[in-house]
Amino acid sequence: MRFLRQSLVGVFLAAMTLGLLAFAGQMIGGAVQDRMGKENRVRPAKERVFAVNVVRAEIGVETPVLATFGEVKSRRTLELRSASGGRVIELSEQFVDGGEVRAGDVLVRIDPSNAQSTLSRVQADIADAQADARDAQRSLALAQDEQIAAQDQANLRAKALQRQKDLLERGVGTAAALETAELAASSARQAVLARRQSVTQSQARIDQAASAIARAQIALADAERGLSDATLVAPFDGKLSAPSVVAGRLVGANERLAELIDPALLEVSFRVSTAQYARLLGDDGDILNADVTVVLDVAGVDLEAKGRISRSSAGSDAGQTGRLLFAQLDDSVGFKTGDFVQVRVKEPTVRGVVRLPSSALDANSSVLILGPENRLEAIDVSLVRRQGDDVLVRARGLEGRDVVEARSPLLGAGIVVKPLRGGVDDAPKAPSMVELSDERRAKIVAFIEGNNRMPAEAKARILSQLSEPQVPAKVVERIEGRMGG
Repeated sequence: MRFLRQSLVGVFLAAMTLGLLAFAGQMIGGAVQDRMGKENRVRPAKERVFAVNVVRAEIGVETPVLATFGEVKSRRTLELRSASGGRVIELSEQFVDGGEVRAGDVLVRIDPSNAQSTLSRVQADIADAQADARDAQRSLALAQDEQIAAQDQANLRAKALQRQKDLLERGVGTAAALETAELAASSARQAVLARRQSVTQSQARIDQAASAIARAQIALADAERGLSDATLVAPFDGKLSAPSVVAGRLVGANERLAELIDPALLEVSFRVSTAQYARLLGDDGDILNADVTVVLDVAGVDLEAKGRISRSSAGSDAGQTGRLLFAQLDDSVGFKTGDFVQVRVKEPTVRGVVRLPSSALDANSSVLILGPENRLEAIDVSLVRRQGDDVLVRARGLEGRDVVEARSPLLGAGIVVKPLRGGVDDAPKAPSMVELSDERRAKIVAFIEGNNRMPAEAKARILSQLSEPQVPAKVVERIEGRMGG
C-alpha cells in the first residue's frame, strides 16, 4: 500500500509539472504573437548641443610685435696689442678683468731700453748728417770764390793775349810772345772749368747731405714711434676684458694683451627671416628704424632696455639664413656684452585686421562663427600675422560676428552650440600677491644678496619688492625655482 501511494503521488506531480509547462508555453507564444502584431514605434533622437566659448570679432588697428633672440655687443670694442716686443715693466692697477679706464691712462709699459738706444743712434746720425751739410756749404762757398778768382785770371790772360795780337799787328811784338799769351789764356780757361767742377761737386755734396738728413729724420720718427709704442695708452673710456699679461712677462710684437670695451655704446644683434626682414623695409628699400625692446631674465626679474634698429648686415653669412640686424640701445643699465636676450621689434601698424586666439584658426585657414539658431558656420580668413597665442586675420563679413574661441574635432559647420560669452571674469587680473613668513623672506633675501652675477640695479629692485608686506607671487616662484626650493 505504501508503494502504491508513493507511485500515485509521483504520477500526480509529474502531471502537474507537464500542465504548468504547457500553460507557460501557451502564455509565451501568445505574448510573442501580440508583440509581433503591434506596429514598431521609433522614438525621435534628440540633437546634441555643445557649449563653446565665443569672442566678438572687432576690426581695428594692430601693431605686430616680432619676437626673436639676439646677443648684446659693444659698438666700440678694441683689441689691445703690443706694437713692439719686450719685457713688461709696469702695469696699471686697473689692468684687470672689468677694470675701468679713462682715455689717456697708461695701461702697460714695455722695457724701452732697445727703443731708447735706437733713438740715440738715430740722433747721432742726424748730427753727423747736419755736420756734413755744413761742411758742404763751406766747401761750396770756397769753390765759388776760387771760381771767381780763376775767372778774373782768365779775363787778365785774355786781355794780355789781345795786347800781344795788337803789338804783332803793329810789327812790335813777336810770334813767340803771342803763342805764350795764347797758352796762358788757355790754361786760365781750363782753371775756370776746374773751379766750376769743384762748385758742382760741392753742390752735389749739399744735396747728398740734405738726403742724408731726410733719411735720418725718417729714422728718428720711426725710433720715436718705437719708443712711444713701448707705452700702451687707453684710446677711450671703457672696461678691460680678458687680460692676458702680467708684470715681468716677455711679450711679442702684435701680441694680444686684453680687450677694451665701451659699455656705454651697446647694441644687440639678432637674426630674422627673409619674410620678416621684408616687412621691416621702408618705401625706399632701407631698413626702418623700428622700436626695439630687449629683455634679459635675471633671477626672476626682467631687465629691459629700449632701442631702435640702426642697420642691417651688408651680406649674408655662409651657412646662415635670413638677415642679421643691429639695434642701438639707449638705456642699457645692467646689460653686458655677450648677454643672450629676447628681442621684441615693433613692426609697422596693420589696419583692418581682427585679433583672435590662435586656437580659433584651423589648418585650412578657416574659423567657425555663430549663425542663425546658434548653428556654426565656417568662414575662410586670410592669416596676416601670428602673435604668440593670438593671430591677426582678415575676412569679409567677419566684423561683429561671434567666433568660436577653440576648435575641437566635435565642432563643425551646422552643429548647434550654446555660446558662452566672456564677462567681467575675463578682464585682466592684477598680479597675485603673497605674504611671506619671516623665515621664508630671510632665505630669499640671503640668496639675492649672495648672488654676485646679478647686476646691482636688479638686486636693488628685487630687495625693494621683498621689503614690502606682500610680494608678487611670480617673482617669488621664479626666485625659489632658481634656489632649488
